[in-house]
Amino acid sequence: AAQMAIDDGFTLLEVEFPPLPANVLEMDDVSAYDVAKANVNLALDFAKSFSEKGVAVMLPDESELNIMKEDLEMEENPYPGVQITSLRRAEEGDDRIFKPENVLIGLLGRGSGGTVKPSENTNMYIIVVASAQELPDVEELYEQIKDQKDENGKSPVIVFYNLKLDILRGDLGAPAFPGKDFQDRFLSRVKPVYYLRTRQYSRSVSQPPFIVNFQGCIFRSYPGHYQTLLDTGTGRYRKVVGSDVRPALGEFKEQLTDALREEGAIAKKEDEGALFGFLRTGYKTTTWWEDEREDASNDWRT
Repeated sequence: AAQMAIDDGFTLLEVEFPPLPANVLEMDDVSAYDVAKANVNLALDFAKSFSEKGVAVMLPDESELNIMKEDLEMEENPYPGVQITSLRRAEEGDDRIFKPENVLIGLLGRGSGGTVKPSENTNMYIIVVASAQELPDVEELYEQIKDQKDENGKSPVIVFYNLKLDILRGDLGAPAFPGKDFQDRFLSRVKPVYYLRTRQYSRSVSQPPFIVNFQGCIFRSYPGHYQTLLDTGTGRYRKVVGSDVRPALGEFKEQLTDALREEGAIAKKEDEGALFGFLRTGYKTTTWWEDEREDASNDWRT
């Protein structure tokens, strides 16, 4: 899927799927670092498929990079054509562990101060474990490499790997975070090429068992369309609807609910009543970044 998107000229790609089985992610002793470590290992496996291009798997900064390399007992070049490095890198000879200027720059939100640098002989950058506050560094990297061309006239590619961008977008505009214009200017241009996002819901009903728990996922493998899939409870998913446009989260929930209505698991709309249905869904069923925005690209939803 990623290769087909690259062949079609896209240079900002999103890959999103659960890095660990659902039952493992729900365990109390699974930490955010365990998830980050799984994502780094998966990103390195992904990178091997593109190693001829020269691939850099990038963590946000050198501190996180050094911890991860030590924990995974890994060198800077774990595979031929693949390196693991960081977005922000100190000048050669600067061996300080703590760099207060980076903290100040990050809090002020005024770029990296020149510490974001592209890697040599690299045509793919895979970004892992970055937060919303660190995403402007990715934009800074993109601005530095977007006009580069290889022998085939292709520009370098940036892959947002399991960053949960739909959650990070929700942080935009909050104090100490990038503004909402960051979605319009940059994140809206990120094309989902492999996307598997699960959601769990509960719904009250008027008869036993009184609560219906259900879950499903949005799935897309480029260039295919987006599929709304309902978990049948047997370890398999059933396709509910397909669309060329990514459904908003509220729309996705309603698609699953309609499927349950067809199966008779919950009451039909006409039986439920218009007022009760409105109280369930509310007036607005989209988040701000899912709305049509004048300055935003539609790449993130198509």
